Amino acid sequence: MTANLTLILVASVLVGTGAYLFLSRSLVRALMGFLLMGNGVNLLFIIGSGPAGAPPIVGTRGGQPMADPVPQALVLTAIVITLAMTAFVLALAHRGWQVGRDDLVADDTESARIHARAEADDLGSEPGAREQAEEIVAETERAERSHHDKHRHTGEHEEGGSR
Repeated sequence: MTANLTLILVASVLVGTGAYLFLSRSLVRALMGFLLMGNGVNLLFIIGSGPAGAPPIVGTRGGQPMADPVPQALVLTAIVITLAMTAFVLALAHRGWQVGRDDLVADDTESARIHARAEADDLGSEPGAREQAEEIVAETERAERSHHDKHRHTGEHEEGGSR
């Protein structure tokens, strides 16, 4: 079997560029990366399926080699899944734009808190990491308290107005 080197290079560039874009914090760039990677992998499936042959219908081409239907089915399935994922991520990006006028994924404060606590435990006697962990915990608790207080006040307003 001989594969077309140009198609292999195109598929490699698609997957590489897609992986680079997929690591971005922007949802739209991540979506573009996902689409490029998906198209590159689909191209690799087609390249790897071998030479073209007769349609994979048994009995219609007696003696000629048939095309392998499995890669074709995998690519068709991947196209459908990619369409569904594209619609979902576009909906997420649109909602993020409506809410915050930005499509960037924000830092997770809980993840930062857990990381700082683990770092403090690993370092043991290092007071800087432990102080940082306590500061992040206090900041998270203040933010949660103000969030709950705000919702409690708006909830009391709504209950009072409905009576």
